Amino acid sequence: MSIQQSKLKNHLINDDCLLGLKGLPEDSVELVLTDPPYNLGAHMKSRGSGVHRLRSNHFSTCDWDNVDEDHWEQNISGLATELARIVKDGGAVLMFMSVLKVAVIKSIFERAGFYYKTTGTWHKTNPMPRNMNLSFVNSTESWIYFTKGKVSGTFNNNGSVFHDFIESGLTPRSEKKFGKHPTQKPLKIMKFFVSLLSREGDTILDPFCGSGSTLVAAKQLKRQYIGIEINQEYSAIAIKRLEDTSIC
Repeated sequence: MSIQQSKLKNHLINDDCLLGLKGLPEDSVELVLTDPPYNLGAHMKSRGSGVHRLRSNHFSTCDWDNVDEDHWEQNISGLATELARIVKDGGAVLMFMSVLKVAVIKSIFERAGFYYKTTGTWHKTNPMPRNMNLSFVNSTESWIYFTKGKVSGTFNNNGSVFHDFIESGLTPRSEKKFGKHPTQKPLKIMKFFVSLLSREGDTILDPFCGSGSTLVAAKQLKRQYIGIEINQEYSAIAIKRLEDTSIC
């Protein structure tokens, strides 16, 4: 059963991503901005990367980032199919992803009918210097940008040039005062994409909303939002952040 239109806006659904998406109406969202599981846990363990020494909530030790690869691809395919139904023509999907998975994501979303625009890079200016004496410090993540039904969509550049490369520090402590998420994205980055790829009043969807950075960015920029998060602890953090009047 779909969510009533009156309840569609500014809504957080505590459920599995694919189940939550099935309840959303067709052509109801202008922008999807999300950070799905990269499924790198098994890869890191196979390389002897010392994950046993990492903090207990490091992404590579979490169940949601450590599933069978075929199962992960099936889930991403289901995600693409549902988003093709939900996103309006001219709308966009931008998702963060490991560079190792970019080709797979591109192929899956193109099969679902999305138009591939570009792959960009987020450079973290203050990454943890893990293994600095052994190799290059991991300081980047990729993001992939698609449009639905058209080769271009909303792009509020106002005549300015925007490169496919963005920089920021890691999420500051002030944005984690209600609790921590192992892959929480900084508001600065999420607000950049919300501002550039949508208009005031548009509906922004994050089907893996975690602690709610996308939703808070949407609220601050006068957009509507829908979040889906299966973990009750992270959902509770997102709700507290959205209710925090000091940031909105």
